[in-house]
Amino acid sequence: MATDDMDLVAEARRNWESNNLGEVDAMVSATSLARAHQIVLGRINQALTPLSLTFSRYEALALLSFARNESMAMARMGERLQVHPTSVTSTIDRLERDGLVKRSPHPDDRRATLATLTTEGRAVHAEATAALEAIRWGMGELAVDQLTELNHQLAHVRESAGDNVSGSIRTTTKGK
Repeated sequence: MATDDMDLVAEARRNWESNNLGEVDAMVSATSLARAHQIVLGRINQALTPLSLTFSRYEALALLSFARNESMAMARMGERLQVHPTSVTSTIDRLERDGLVKRSPHPDDRRATLATLTTEGRAVHAEATAALEAIRWGMGELAVDQLTELNHQLAHVRESAGDNVSGSIRTTTKGK
């Protein structure tokens, strides 16, 4: 969604510098990151649309697929997905309506509800994962070394916000 082929981030930099607003590089990085997020999420959601999924619903299916018995308490899902309980409820509502997840009472905690992947949910998760792999998770033509460097840089941002990043930075040899 380019505007007259203008580099809008460069234009923001120019305006920032000409108005002496300080922290130009931080502003440009934040703006570039926000725009990149829009681009990648747009590509991901476009790949998932034929499966009637969004990235948030895909993430819930993926989380359940990795869980013991393909089942997890909804409160725990919110913690793992780092979203508000209301968002988990909304996501599970939609997945349940589509027959991809079922709800059941937690066997050990009367206050908790479990979300469990259905057979159809398992199949849709596999198909969605293949669709995301086909588009390289929206990352375009970035080479493995570029992805590795990007992961390193983003880990610093996450770590400064208190995230544990100890397992997220690895050098990989798979892919391009």
